[in-house]
Amino acid sequence: MRYLLLFLLPCFAFTSDKPAYQFYNQKLKTTSYQKVLKEAAGADVVFFGELHNNPICHWLELQLTKDLYEQRKEHLILGAEMFEADNQTALSDYVSGKTTDKEFPKQARLWNNYKTDYRPLVDFAREHKLSVVATNVPRRYASAVARHGLASLDTVPTAQKAWMAPLPLTVDLTLPGYKAMLDMMHGDAVSPSASKGPSDQAANFARAQAIKDATMAHFILQNRKPGSTFLHFNGSYHSNNFEGIIWYLRQKQPDLKIVTIASVEVPDVAKPDKANQNLASFILHIPADMTKTY
Repeated sequence: MRYLLLFLLPCFAFTSDKPAYQFYNQKLKTTSYQKVLKEAAGADVVFFGELHNNPICHWLELQLTKDLYEQRKEHLILGAEMFEADNQTALSDYVSGKTTDKEFPKQARLWNNYKTDYRPLVDFAREHKLSVVATNVPRRYASAVARHGLASLDTVPTAQKAWMAPLPLTVDLTLPGYKAMLDMMHGDAVSPSASKGPSDQAANFARAQAIKDATMAHFILQNRKPGSTFLHFNGSYHSNNFEGIIWYLRQKQPDLKIVTIASVEVPDVAKPDKANQNLASFILHIPADMTKTY
């Protein structure tokens, strides 16, 4: 009886555990953080697709940054959707130590959760003299596209067009990710000349997503260096299914070695949803009832 109890105790301990996350590979086979790290260290570009308000995502982003730095040192470059291209000078000044943590928020448009979720990454870069690239298009231009279409960018002053992907922009609204946005908004327009109405609004919403994706790809390519690892943080939707930013990267440099991480919330991290197969190189499963940062 005593031996039976000794045998069962580890089983009870295991079943009562509460894992905060579980990584799966592209085929939904369980894998480890160490495997993710190994693959990321050998990649040209790594996309960490996060859920913006999920603390596990933000903690793992910081851990991956620290661990990649241990392997890649000065050959690690960071980039983030959360910083817009016209704030690059303010971001670089802070990371390089030219300005203080009190000055930076006054000089850049920071997300409301910057202090808890992104400042640790930026401060790590500042401490270790790493570059951080503001990859996103200024929100006002994406908003203009969402309201009035890509033609609204024609009137942007030439100097300010340096803060976005080169124009004219090719947008393929038949790509599954953008098509899903159209379906979600009950839109079926796939032509820039579509008549005004709900379908045209839906198409412009997808085009606004595309100008973000294309701009992030543009600044990743502009700032990455041969032999470096570029670690990019973005909402998971921007890199899920190897689309979005990655589609635009592939148009310019199809041979890049890219590793993607997608984040999903599920009722039970031990039971992956088959719908998430092929979502990314690695799929980070997090309990659906995980607390949120906002």
